[in-house]
Order: sequence, then structure tokens, then C-alpha cells
Amino acid sequence: MSHDGAGDGPGTPTREAGLKANAIGFLDALVIGLNSTSPAYSLAAVLGPIVALVGIYAPGVMLASFVPMLLIAAAFYYLNKVDQDCGTTFSWVTRAMGPWAGWLGGWAIAMTGVLVIGSLADVAVNFGLLAFGLDGWAANPWIRQGLTVAVILAMTAICVIGTELSAHLQDILILAQVFFLLTFAVVALYRVYAGTSTLEEIEPSLSWLNPFGAGGAALTGGLLLGVFMYWGWESAVNLTEEVENSATAPGRAGIWSTVILLVTYLSVGFAVVGYAGTAFLAENAAEEEAIFAVLAREVMGGWDWVVLLAVCTSALASTQTTIIPASRTALSMARRHALPPHLAHIHPRFRTPDVSTWWVAGIAIGWYLAVNQISENALLDSLTALSLLIAFYYALTGLACAVYYRRHLMESPHNLLLIGVGPVVGAGLLIWLLVESIGDMSNPENSASGVSWLGLGPPLVIGIAIALVGVLVMCFWRVRDGRFWQERRTVVDPALVHPPKR
Repeated sequence: MSHDGAGDGPGTPTREAGLKANAIGFLDALVIGLNSTSPAYSLAAVLGPIVALVGIYAPGVMLASFVPMLLIAAAFYYLNKVDQDCGTTFSWVTRAMGPWAGWLGGWAIAMTGVLVIGSLADVAVNFGLLAFGLDGWAANPWIRQGLTVAVILAMTAICVIGTELSAHLQDILILAQVFFLLTFAVVALYRVYAGTSTLEEIEPSLSWLNPFGAGGAALTGGLLLGVFMYWGWESAVNLTEEVENSATAPGRAGIWSTVILLVTYLSVGFAVVGYAGTAFLAENAAEEEAIFAVLAREVMGGWDWVVLLAVCTSALASTQTTIIPASRTALSMARRHALPPHLAHIHPRFRTPDVSTWWVAGIAIGWYLAVNQISENALLDSLTALSLLIAFYYALTGLACAVYYRRHLMESPHNLLLIGVGPVVGAGLLIWLLVESIGDMSNPENSASGVSWLGLGPPLVIGIAIALVGVLVMCFWRVRDGRFWQERRTVVDPALVHPPKR
């Protein structure tokens, strides 16, 4: 479906000059999807807490977390086949389930970017300084925050200058990141089997892939963390209007991203648990990404900078790619009159959404600086609130896929399983995790700060506040400009555009 030119008819948006078509290929989209997930940073931040919950069965939890991600990636693939809109979830849910649900899905995507961009840039700066031996600078909050803002501005400028430049930078960063991670994993496993580990090593076993080994309650908590590890691969699909073969390539890139992430996570998970043992990782789980700095010294000795640079390049790459879904979603919403029209502006030379991109960066910088004034733990609590937004819009997408294709699900077993049952099961798992998250976050003791906000944990308060602000903004814009809410529930019959393969 084209997004250049004039409107398609009653109830459809008027298109201005579009994004640059065919700017990148499948491999570039795949790389961007991988980098948006930030594998090294995600492992550094989450592996310790997962081990604290489930012990040696951490690889099994990573495997289990992969299942709902793959099912939702399939939903992204099939929905993108019939609607190549950079707003992804916003556009698809609107067409399948109506404007109210679609608007909230778009809001959730935009807010995830605002919450996490500052933290990613902060980690990139911190680990970069540590890698070059500038520990004093890393410990100075004014220097670190100033450099973090500079990194966000630089990454935003690259996003605005062009998708091709962004893709070329991502190619370099993913190669560096994967090389550093694999080097770390190989050395760690070698030292385990050679008996030269400096910690309490455990010889890896395939039994570690059993996600139920530690019990149901521990599995629930581990899955909540696991979902965060995989989040971000859909950035490849947000570039659908700028990718060659836009009907299929972005969706395939999203699916392959989740598969490659699974292999990476399992490899590093086995290496880390085998080298360090569960007791060490559990005792240091509160250190989160800092635990990788400690492990780097233990495993690599004087070559610890290799792992530090892996986390640095990972967070740096993700800082840039996380801007993409938020800015493209804001663009899509604005050109369909769901947000102020100036957010739909396309740079005449670079053909990127410059206004929405700078707005996302500006709000993210403001959030990062404001939350840091409260405490560093408050920033961690805002990241914990991400799981609510992620589970919400992923689940919406899974349900929207089944609803959108509802008239075609019984045409073949392929359609029923891959387009109907799979996405619905994935959505059901995420809704369950969402409910579990709310229960867990309601207890202030489970937050990073350990304090109570209005009798609840800070992450839950942040999540509720974002939802309420979204509802208020939606209602205000509904009164201000109601054109978006006049769109029909299903604009295009999927069978008329790209029939599902049988």
C-alpha cells in the first residue's frame, strides 16, 4: 500500500511527500532490528536478575521468552503484508479494532522511546568511558549526563540526515558488538572446560534449557525480564516505507531478528552462568549492567575493554534505532490527523520525519534529566515501567492480526495456525505477563528505589501516569480534530491486497 501522494478516498489520510522509498535493503533492516534490541546491553542488564530468580535455568527462561516474541513477530509479518505503514501497531490496530485502540497503541510505542533513550545513551557513555580508562569521568554525574545529552543529539541528527547513513552506522556497530560478545563467550566457555575460571564455574548442561526447572513463580518473574531482552526488533518494520520489497522484507527482518537474538542470548547465557556460577550472579544481581564490567575483568583480564566496548556499542546503536519507532509512529499518527499535523513534516532533502524525530529526542532528554534529579533509582524504575507498555502494544498487535484476517482464518491450516492461533496465543501470554507485572509492581519493595509512591511501587505509578496522560491527550485531540476518529474500522480487505499464502 503506497503512502505517497493524495488520499485514497473517504476516511483515509491525505499523504504529503513520503519517506524515501527503497532507501535500505533487507540486511540493513535486519541489522537495525537487532541493534534496536541492544543485545549486549540487554544481557548485561537482565542476565543477573534472571539468574537470581531461576538459577542455572536462566537459558531456559530466555528460550521460553522467545516464544511470545516469535508469535508476535509473525503477526507483524502478516499485518505488514497488507499495510506497509511506518506506524505499524498504530495503523494496524486502528484498521482492525478501531481508532481508540489504535491511538493508545501508538501512544505506547512513542512513550517507550521516551522512557528508554536517555538510559541507553547513559549506558553507552558510562561503558565507553570505562573502556578508555576514564573511570573518574564516568563517576561524575555532571560529565556523564552532559555527554549523554550530546550522544542523544548526535544520534538524532544521524536519524534525520538519512536512513542510509543510519543503516551504515548500524552495520558497523552490530559487527563490533557481535564480535565482542562472541569473543567473550568463547573465552569464558574455554576457561570453564579448562578449569581456569576465577569464580565457581559449573559445567554447562542441556538441562539448563528447561524453563520450568525453578518452578512456576520464578518462571513468571524471569519471563517478565525476558520480554524486555527481546523488545525492539520491530524497528525493522517501522522502516517498512523505506525498505526494498516493503510488503515482505521488513516482516522477515523482524522474525529473523528474534531468531538471531535467541542464539546470541543462549550462547552468552551458557557462558556466563557456566563461568561465574549462580551464587555470584545472584549476589550481584542488583548491579544490573555493571555486573558485566566485573565479569569482563574476571574473564578477559587486561582485555576487559572488549566486553565494555560491546555494551557501549550496543547501547549506542540502540539509542539511535529506538528513536525510529517513536518518530515513525508519531509521523503516521500525525498524517492521519491523530496528532498535530506539524509532526508529519518530511525533510525536503533527506526525506525523513525531522520534526517528529527532534520532538522525540527533546522529550527523551527532558525525561532523562528530570528523572535523574530525583535519583538514579528513579530512572531504573521508569525502565521497569517499560514492560507494561511493551506487553500492551505487542498484545494489541497479536489480537489485531487475528481480527484483521478473521474472514480468512478457516481457509487453510496455515492461516488458522500462523495468522490466527499463533498471534492470539502470543497476545494471551503477554496479557498474562502484563497482569503479573501490575501485581508485582504494586509492591513498593519490588522497585529499584524501594520507596512508595501513593502506596504503590514507582514503576506502576509511572505506567499509570503515562496511560492517563495518553487518554487525556487522546480525548483533547478528539475534540480538537475528530477526522481520525471518522475512519472506518476495516479500510482494506486483506484478500484484495496480498492474499495469505496457503
